[in-house]
Amino acid sequence: MNRLRRVSLFTAIFLALALAACAPKPTPLGGEDLTRASRQLLLVVAEDWQYTEASLQRFERSGPEDDWKRVGAPVQVNLGRGGLGWGRGLHGLALGAGPVKREGDGRAPAGLFALGAGFAQEPAETGAKGLPVLRADRDLVCVDDAASPLYNSFVRAPGGKGEWKSAEDMLRPDGQYRLGVFVKHNADPMTPGAGSCIFLHIWLGRGVASSGCTNMDAPDMLTLLRWLDAGKQPVLAQLPRQDYERLRAAWHLPQ
Repeated sequence: MNRLRRVSLFTAIFLALALAACAPKPTPLGGEDLTRASRQLLLVVAEDWQYTEASLQRFERSGPEDDWKRVGAPVQVNLGRGGLGWGRGLHGLALGAGPVKREGDGRAPAGLFALGAGFAQEPAETGAKGLPVLRADRDLVCVDDAASPLYNSFVRAPGGKGEWKSAEDMLRPDGQYRLGVFVKHNADPMTPGAGSCIFLHIWLGRGVASSGCTNMDAPDMLTLLRWLDAGKQPVLAQLPRQDYERLRAAWHLPQ
């Protein structure tokens, strides 16, 4: 009887291991691997939703099945004065507890986002080769008027006049937009009032929170601008730590 029980137990364990080996891998959120096409990744992890400072690390890989490899050292960044709030990006909408990003709330968007064009006061001097860089002069604005059909987009408007009641001048006297990159939060599709004109850009100093952007020291921003390559479909993953741990496997993010 004992021998039969041992055989039955062995058989049960063998079948369980065999079934586990044949079981399909967990399906990523949304039913697809959101980072599969990307070869460059910016990972920003804050300790919690209300934190206004975090760390940014660059990663790259050769293909979707390869592991992410660190590039350079982590750099310090400031977030929005209100911390983080779920943005609208490649991940869709909010994916759990936490505030939701709105226009004027001072929160930087949390989630997974594609990156758009860069911008600089003197594009040729940046040395950027893989990313289109717009000239941030007196005619370039980013529309933050939620009632405008041009909401959350760059527009070249001589004199700063157009189909909007408010827009950010990209030629700032404080130099914060001397170098930067557009983050595609609430960009495709665009929802009025969900937040606009979110950038990576130069900070005024460590600990000086932004109005909703992620900013850093000028040399770090220049390094980032030169490294980014639009052909490698770079993405920004920006999350509080507990949500990064929860979503890391589904989004195929580095550990």
